[in-house]
Amino acid sequence: MLPKFEFGEEVRIIRNVRNDGTYPGVPTGQLLIRRGSTGFVINVGTFLQDQLIYTVNFLDQDKIVGFREEELIGIAEPWVPSRFESREKVRSKVTLAVQGCVRATPGAEGEILKVLRDEAGGVQYQVIFHDHVLQVPEAALEAVHVYDDEEVTNAASH
Repeated sequence: MLPKFEFGEEVRIIRNVRNDGTYPGVPTGQLLIRRGSTGFVINVGTFLQDQLIYTVNFLDQDKIVGFREEELIGIAEPWVPSRFESREKVRSKVTLAVQGCVRATPGAEGEILKVLRDEAGGVQYQVIFHDHVLQVPEAALEAVHVYDDEEVTNAASH
């Protein structure tokens, strides 16, 4: 298990990170670091001997937070911002059908399984609606829950 990133390397966070109760001085559930933010690796460790954990310093936000490797990309890797992220609840704005068979009606709730950032025509998502997984363009979805975090104004604009 070799680390992908080294000490001092700049990385980008690809999902929002909220306090799970382990970050002192911040209420549980509050946004800690917004996706797209960049920071520098200051330590690499392991969790349960099977996951690499990177400690990342966000100098502009004065925060140090730990991340799993799959939550980071290198600063030189392409970054396409998305409106939603994995595990987020969404609602269909339109009827979604496969070969004429309706799989989700407007207002149907689903959960994002995967963000597809490199699709022609823009960001798309693999979304599970009941027991159907559909690939859905961003314009066809809306948020079920809109977070009201003060950190929105502090979000990195990279």
